[in-house]
Amino acid sequence: MEIKKCILEIAVQNPAGEEDFSSADLEWTKYGSDEHHDDVALIPYERVDSFIMGECLYPECPTRFHIERGRRRKKRSLKTYKSDEYLEHRVYWCSFGPENYGEGSTILYSRRYRLNTRNRAARPQSMRGCTCHFAVKRLYARPSVALLIYNNRRQHVNESGSICHGPLDRDAIGPGAKKFLYHCDEVNQTAMSMIYVGMPEENVKQRYIEGIQRYCGPNPKVNSHASQFVQKLGMIIQRSTHELDLDDQASIRLWVARNNKMKFFYQDASENNAFILGIQTEWQLQQMIRFGHQSLMAAHSTFGIKKLKYPVSTILVFDSHQHALPVAWVITRSFAKQDVSKWMRALVDKARNIDHSWKVSGFLVDDAAAEYDPIREIFCCPVMFCLWRVRRSWLRNIVKKCSNVEVQREIFKRLGKIVYGIWSGVDSDNAIEEFIQDFADQTAFIDYFRTSWVPKIEMWLTTMKTLPLASQEASGAIEAYHLKLKQRLYDDSHLGAPQRVDWLVHKLTTELISCYWLDRHADELGYFHDVKQEYIASTSWHRALQIPDTAVSWDDKDHLFAKVVSQKDSNQTHLVWNPGSEFSLCDCAWSMNGNLCKHVIKANMLCHNRQGYDVSMSFLSFKEILTHLWKNPVDDSFSLDLSMAWTQQVLDQIKRLVELNNSEGISNVINNLPVKWIAKKGRTLNGMPSSKFTLPPNLKSTSKKVAPRKNRKRKRLSRLK
Repeated sequence: MEIKKCILEIAVQNPAGEEDFSSADLEWTKYGSDEHHDDVALIPYERVDSFIMGECLYPECPTRFHIERGRRRKKRSLKTYKSDEYLEHRVYWCSFGPENYGEGSTILYSRRYRLNTRNRAARPQSMRGCTCHFAVKRLYARPSVALLIYNNRRQHVNESGSICHGPLDRDAIGPGAKKFLYHCDEVNQTAMSMIYVGMPEENVKQRYIEGIQRYCGPNPKVNSHASQFVQKLGMIIQRSTHELDLDDQASIRLWVARNNKMKFFYQDASENNAFILGIQTEWQLQQMIRFGHQSLMAAHSTFGIKKLKYPVSTILVFDSHQHALPVAWVITRSFAKQDVSKWMRALVDKARNIDHSWKVSGFLVDDAAAEYDPIREIFCCPVMFCLWRVRRSWLRNIVKKCSNVEVQREIFKRLGKIVYGIWSGVDSDNAIEEFIQDFADQTAFIDYFRTSWVPKIEMWLTTMKTLPLASQEASGAIEAYHLKLKQRLYDDSHLGAPQRVDWLVHKLTTELISCYWLDRHADELGYFHDVKQEYIASTSWHRALQIPDTAVSWDDKDHLFAKVVSQKDSNQTHLVWNPGSEFSLCDCAWSMNGNLCKHVIKANMLCHNRQGYDVSMSFLSFKEILTHLWKNPVDDSFSLDLSMAWTQQVLDQIKRLVELNNSEGISNVINNLPVKWIAKKGRTLNGMPSSKFTLPPNLKSTSKKVAPRKNRKRKRLSRLK
């Protein structure tokens, strides 16, 4: 925005009507110098009272303004003056400030007592240190015009950047919230999550009462407090906004300052640095340590690269049901190696500060253009590749751009053969050229394929051949997270909201995290039976497990298709073409939208035990890697050690899975695990850690003894008389 350096260049604004108006009804201009400038606006002096009343009527922060200080000049008292000299100058401050009489607060250093000014808050203890204020100058050169100077519009916050009064003040939820019974994060998060997912208020109230009584026992105050608490919490959620400032970048800076515990990495945009924001809540950190240790992690990358201002990448772990669980979000457009290394190292350090033994077994990526070296260097684990993104992109465009069903099946099957050919020695360039010639009449899809995939398909095929491939279970879990993320983010009705980063951060840290928190809470504690069942069946892999083997019939002659009887309507049958391949196509509505459906997964599960069908790509990839290690020369000690480590790691995991499946409970498996002894920490003296090295027993007696400290306590005068 251009900075004006003269008041005469700013137009006088007079909002229509005789009603009150606020700062949102005015167009603000930057006025001053390049080093220091403020947001200003010119209005008729007679409408200053209407502006003040409009500022008091914000529903998010209702308040009143008092005159903090003022000055006045007489007319014709100045011989020379500037265009912005004042005839009257008043500073209006929110009545909940500037002093703070709350807990741990201090009075302004310039005052020894509270000023007895009018229009203050009703009680001194209600003053919460609000920093919202503006100045009104009646211009000396034009007494009929008032100059409004506003530093932070609509920011009723204290010095720490937190909202300090009004319906959005979380510290003032319900009557006497600070003096009431114990509120743990679990109880509050449960109530918030239920409200975000749209559960009835009565259910939220009942669950809140049960949570309080679990910690405090039965208490007659709980019932009366719960209704007011839930109602106030719903009001806060309904009125909360992502716009902390009209400028998006300034709004993000405010969010980072207020939510320092949620961000694990932040780099503001500049000429030399790209914008990077890493978000991780305390609950997500716990889940990453719990499910990521000695297990797999995955990256869901570049979501919203066309619709969002900055795309978001998600770090995922797989929970006890092998569902993808988001444990961190990274918002940035930079995928350079140095930038990726920065936030990855910060994420790993945050986990290892809590558990220094935390280690990942493998990391799944879904983008062939991603940087793999930072993952190997920082996570110290092998990298695997997941096919869900390329499969979904091809299938969606085939269905969208080809109207003939038979042509759709043949195109998808041929693309699968091109990918399978990388392990059988087929020349991929010739195969792609033949594919384009055979389907030249499908101009819409061929144009898309030439533009979007031909320039980079060699990179994708090389990545698939080089890296181990993930299973269909992992692909289904990551795709399920993708669909939930898409549903939560793109259902917003605000026009232009996706082009603001603060909107994206607000969506992720409120609605999406609440949805996953409630799913895990219902699964672990057994509450909300419907939520638990929906969560377990949220992936196509788990829905495929519910289909009996007898519901699948086969084309034993040509092995072209498999028939799967629908579980909702036994009279309906779905056809799965090219079964046994990751590029199978089903005629159900879910598959026609580009998704990996349960019928395809069920048919591929059973194909592995039948002759005449292709094996999975993940098996071919794993076989290729083992064969490559086996062909290495015997004297290559490094390759031998690596192959032995891989084999031993896979063998240990298979043994644990077999033991867990055959046992009646997890407690039997835990009792058989070896005991890990942990050394006790040594005592400390005067806050200093004990020395790591100690003297041998035979030398301890010869060492000098430390003289006891003299008691320097001053004796009373009565003892000296």
